[in-house]
Amino acid sequence: MNNILVTGGAGFIGSWVCELLSKRHKVINIDNFDDYYDLSWKKTNVKKALENPNCTFFKADIRNFNKLREIFAENGFDGIIHLAARVGIRASAEDLLPYWDVNVKGVLNLLQLAREFNAKNFVFASSSSVYGINNKIPFSEADNVNNPIFPYAATKRARELMCYAYHHLYQLNVACLKLFTVCGPRGRPDMAPYKFTKLISAGKKIELYGDGTTKRAYTFIADIVSSIIAALGIKGCETINLGNNKPIELKYLISVIEDCIGKKAKVIQKPMQPGELLITWANIRKAKELLNYAPKVGVEEGVKMFWDWYRS
Repeated sequence: MNNILVTGGAGFIGSWVCELLSKRHKVINIDNFDDYYDLSWKKTNVKKALENPNCTFFKADIRNFNKLREIFAENGFDGIIHLAARVGIRASAEDLLPYWDVNVKGVLNLLQLAREFNAKNFVFASSSSVYGINNKIPFSEADNVNNPIFPYAATKRARELMCYAYHHLYQLNVACLKLFTVCGPRGRPDMAPYKFTKLISAGKKIELYGDGTTKRAYTFIADIVSSIIAALGIKGCETINLGNNKPIELKYLISVIEDCIGKKAKVIQKPMQPGELLITWANIRKAKELLNYAPKVGVEEGVKMFWDWYRS
């Protein structure tokens, strides 16, 4: 492939994808610099990716169809990796409209332009949250995903359905990647690994909801970037889990962070939050078969990588 469009390329996952992808392809990175968190981080991410002359950046909002159309017309894309989204699962319960506007209208704009300009390969980031309260573990791509419990998850599910429709009608190759709690260097400040690291290292208190036995399939960025890029080669329409098949308890994650920093956490115990999942756990058989996906970074190594980045 020659030209690849990456949306959300100033964000956590997108910036890593742009860096790796631009080693072999021409990359157009677009981001609107949403202020969900400190913009200086995103500007640093973009600057790092632009060290490779194969990478070009445009400030653009995926809701702006005319601006997107200009970018498509000027560049022509063989493939699209769509990572831009309105994030924050719980925040979506307070104000749905921005989530619908960005996550659903945005993907429709890109699908329509992919069809118009004959970009045949479309990869996009969905979320493990679409599984809702799933009592069947590990979570498999064949499981029912029609009962999301937060508006954020509903918008991600709507994206999946829209992509399937464009595959069916216009033969667009689609890879829908369900991502499971991705973390690591450059990780978002609203995610548990960052929040706990920041507070524990500063000697401040952390809030622990429940007894710490909830489990998450923490997935380290180093394990998934190459598989996101490999998904550009998917033919047809496939839904694929990208996560960890070894979920760990929240209290174990905290203990690893404590050991890495060399400080004990000061814990404020709070009740479990409504809608909190007891466990997320990815069945990754399909990812292994289609993308050669094999997560190698354990939580101890991943936290050490994150701590080294955080200190720098």
